[in-house]
Amino acid sequence: MPTTASVSKTTTRAQDQGLGPDPAAEPAESAASHRFTPREVLVLVALCASQFLVALDFSVLNVALPVLGPDLGLGESGLQWAVTAFALPTGSFLLLFGRLGDQLGRRRTFLAGLALFTAASVLAALAPDAPLFLAGRALQGVGAAALVPTGMALITTSFAEGPKRTKALSINGSLMALGFTVGMVVGGILTDTLGWRSTMGLLGAGGGLVLVLAPRLLAESRGGRARLDVPGALTVTAGLFSVIYGLSTAAEGGFARADVRVALLAGLALLAVFVRVEARSADPLLPLWLLRRPTVAFGNLGGLATVSMMTAVVFLMTLYLQDLLGVSALVTGLVFGVQGLASVAGGVLAPRIARRIGAPRTLALALIGQGALTAALTGLGVDAGLWLVLSALSLASLLHLVAVVTYGVTATSGLADAEQGRATSLVTSAMQLGMALGIPLLSALSVGWAGAVRAGGADAAAATLAGIRLSVAADAAVLLAVGLLVALTVGRHRTVPGRGGDRGRNRD
Repeated sequence: MPTTASVSKTTTRAQDQGLGPDPAAEPAESAASHRFTPREVLVLVALCASQFLVALDFSVLNVALPVLGPDLGLGESGLQWAVTAFALPTGSFLLLFGRLGDQLGRRRTFLAGLALFTAASVLAALAPDAPLFLAGRALQGVGAAALVPTGMALITTSFAEGPKRTKALSINGSLMALGFTVGMVVGGILTDTLGWRSTMGLLGAGGGLVLVLAPRLLAESRGGRARLDVPGALTVTAGLFSVIYGLSTAAEGGFARADVRVALLAGLALLAVFVRVEARSADPLLPLWLLRRPTVAFGNLGGLATVSMMTAVVFLMTLYLQDLLGVSALVTGLVFGVQGLASVAGGVLAPRIARRIGAPRTLALALIGQGALTAALTGLGVDAGLWLVLSALSLASLLHLVAVVTYGVTATSGLADAEQGRATSLVTSAMQLGMALGIPLLSALSVGWAGAVRAGGADAAAATLAGIRLSVAADAAVLLAVGLLVALTVGRHRTVPGRGGDRGRNRD
């Protein structure tokens, strides 16, 4: 997952290949720099646990939706908002809270976000009706938007540049990637045994434990005297909010609705204004010059694609298993448990593959492989498909985590130390935006096509399957296209560019 370049040229060269520091080139006495002190372990546990809880929250309710809806009086069209009410503020406020943390203090902003996330989880767990539940979910999202960027920044400031920071970021990134899948498993087990409210209670309990531990361990840090880019913050927040809202609303009734079109057009216009504002800002939220580096631009594009498309296909397969095949929440959770084990294998394999062919090529191949396996899911039927879901999705998840690990390496390689903070923030934003955008985008496509097929005379099951198949095909197409794009750009070289304008060496 996200890594940072270390001081020595040897370490930079090794990281560019996705290897981390080169042990053979380091003095023997530096081996101690790889080991965490007991206090550092506790700091890492507190910070990684908070990020893991956020990733968990994106999926823990997915398998509970068929039970949650009737309990709260949410109709079929409103079920999507049980997920989107959390994802909408999370994706919209990331960049804003990241900069506020730089100014107000990252520790202070992190703890405030954690407290809000914990309290909102309790509210969602105890909510007697849909409005209070959705309010709790939205407040969870606001808290998560504060937690994620400040938590990542605290990792980079709590661990010195070099092997420790690289290892800490890699552990955190892998846990965030696994959190979504683990949420499916935990959600299925808890829903089937203790009820859906226990999923929110788990998040509240976890947040409470971190809230007790973190204040004693974390030191305050700030990002200097940079002023808040108010026009940039307003335009990007409003733009992302409008786009995610438009996609989420389209998931209820398709893209034909006037409010959907207005929201999407307004969101895209605001994001275009944001780009113009950033180009003129002396201290921008998002430095556009950083995106001119191919490794940063295409590395983050690969991360956005792999995360958004994997979370979306997992959501679609949840609906397929439960709505069309009638599989229980517990069995659905176990299916995604196998997927989680495959993801762990991907995390183990990723550094080994990158060591041989370089991180950019590994990223490209993982995206293409994930896309091909996702395409196999277009063969699902109305009456049978459990084993196809289990096999294809598990193998796709293995390659997904390979892509997650190597996109972070690719997107933060070849940069000077002073550029690493913003580059790492971009990596985190790509993952979180992927989680927020993927599900509403493909859900809207699925619902819209299913409605068209049903209007043509098909029954409900056949129409639902048609919508899922089209969305899965679109998912695969995006992955294949981005994978080929990465392969043709940064993937052409064994290594990624070096620091400070070094264009790297082709080692073929």
